[in-house]
Amino acid sequence: MSPAPDAAAEARWRDAEAAAALLAVDPVGLGGVWLRARVGPTRALWVETARRLWGGPVRRLPATIGAERLLGALDLAATLREGAPRFSRGFLAECDGALAIAPMAERLEPGAVGPIAAALDRGSAPGAEGSVAPARFGLIALDEGEAGAGEEGERLAPALSERLGLWVALSECPVRSQAEWAARPVWSADQVRDARARLASVAVSAEALSALIEGAARLGADGARTDLFALRAARASAALGGREAISAEDLALAGRLTIGPRATRLPEQEDRLEQEDGSEEEAAPEETPPDAPPPDASSDDAGQAETEPHEVDAMADAVIEAAAARLPEGLLQGLSEIARSRSSAPAGASGARRAGRGRGRAVGAVPGRPGDGARLDLLATLRAAVPWRMLRGGGAAASGAGRGRLPVRMDDLRIVRTEQKAETVIVFAVDASGSTALNRLGEAKGAVELLLAESYARRDQVALVCFRGARAELALPPTRSLTRAKRLLSGLPGGGGTPLASGVDLARAVAEQARRAGRTPTLVVLTDGQANVARSGLGGRVEAMEDALSAARATAATGLKALVIDASPRIRPGAPAEALAAAMGARYLPLPRAEARAVTAAVRALD
Repeated sequence: MSPAPDAAAEARWRDAEAAAALLAVDPVGLGGVWLRARVGPTRALWVETARRLWGGPVRRLPATIGAERLLGALDLAATLREGAPRFSRGFLAECDGALAIAPMAERLEPGAVGPIAAALDRGSAPGAEGSVAPARFGLIALDEGEAGAGEEGERLAPALSERLGLWVALSECPVRSQAEWAARPVWSADQVRDARARLASVAVSAEALSALIEGAARLGADGARTDLFALRAARASAALGGREAISAEDLALAGRLTIGPRATRLPEQEDRLEQEDGSEEEAAPEETPPDAPPPDASSDDAGQAETEPHEVDAMADAVIEAAAARLPEGLLQGLSEIARSRSSAPAGASGARRAGRGRGRAVGAVPGRPGDGARLDLLATLRAAVPWRMLRGGGAAASGAGRGRLPVRMDDLRIVRTEQKAETVIVFAVDASGSTALNRLGEAKGAVELLLAESYARRDQVALVCFRGARAELALPPTRSLTRAKRLLSGLPGGGGTPLASGVDLARAVAEQARRAGRTPTLVVLTDGQANVARSGLGGRVEAMEDALSAARATAATGLKALVIDASPRIRPGAPAEALAAAMGARYLPLPRAEARAVTAAVRALD
């Protein structure tokens, strides 16, 4: 028998279940739910709960769906059969009045994200033939890339996440027993239907609205969408509870589901208390002269009006307290990074996108002729030729050998446009010279092993260039093999001079070779910048530093993403490694004690 869930886990699950109920009450107004959860029994139970409470049609939105299927396109079979253009209905129009569920929503293509976001905004979608069809639906975006606050990985496109009113993470509300949770539902489908009927009649007081807006502002969740989603969530909660007006309980739930997940900061309580103390001192009544007239009734009204802001503050504090109670440790930093990022895939996750040159996943069709790796897109070619069928004499009125045929000309030819995701190659150039070489080498080994452990999921590679003595060498060619990396790294020697220029030159050559092979390279140089061996292999600090800066400038000219980690025992302004980073156009990171995880985090932070 599974143990009973603790109170915190149960409270989080009840909030998640509340999100499903609120969505069922007002799917169009709330936009949908961004559900961050791995595949498993918890997510399956939540989706089943949402289906049960919704009680209406449900459509599944594939992650690979394209713009043509979303908006509708020429129905080739019907057009050829009837001799006139016929268009299919788009998926967004088919979702009108339904609930759309999008598994692997973090992998939706940009070409599909735009039409979905526009439909959520407008409640309609353009058709292939130029018409506009209603498309009012709620979207459940199942984000399987979520693994923790601030952790790298694929994420839902901001254009979608900011249009989904409810954000739910199931990682902290585990289901001990699916039957145990399902046996204690909070709401029923009948209650949801009754709530829909009374939703429009729920009253919204000025105090409640002000409390939501102030709470969102103080938590850094600013924006008209956040305020509107919070208000709609509070109204739906009141309708579910059978209340005629929004209560403190409804405000708290809206704070937890709409404002809290969007929070980017915590309010400064001390500053607020000081402001309140100061306002009380300023508002202290002065002594009344003996001959002053008695206060009239209007002064009583003014005193009553002065208490209203305090009531709003109390309600806003309740919203903030409820929202902050659901914030896991470290979540604010991760959410701030997500809010600043305008890309659904961070740097280093799976490489840059590039044209496939005939290979890779098909992402559309463009005019062109087949050959030299370009493949003919037959359906797109026929679609381009069909509108001209009647003018070219291939329609139903044609006679003889031309009857029923579709004339195709050279201008109608379409070729498949493909796209590939380039693998990421991280090239480490490690200074293995000097008395502290063993420490730096150990740190680099740990960073490489961490990156390799992640490379299986990220599909990236790691290379290691080691420079010491009179030259640099490629100790580890680009690889994802963790076993091979450990074997080569274990016997890597250290000590001797610092041929910094040779190390930068070789690392750049490895990165450029990876780029020519279609990969996305990133260069990381771990050094103290104290070059004392020139390109010629001879000693001399002046010539060695000039050669190192020349190699850095040559690297900057290639446009490679680069990071210089200063491994000096003592960091000082104008350090040689900082000058090297400036010449290379690289990010400079002073890190006297570069632990493996710190190096890994710095590499992942490259934009």
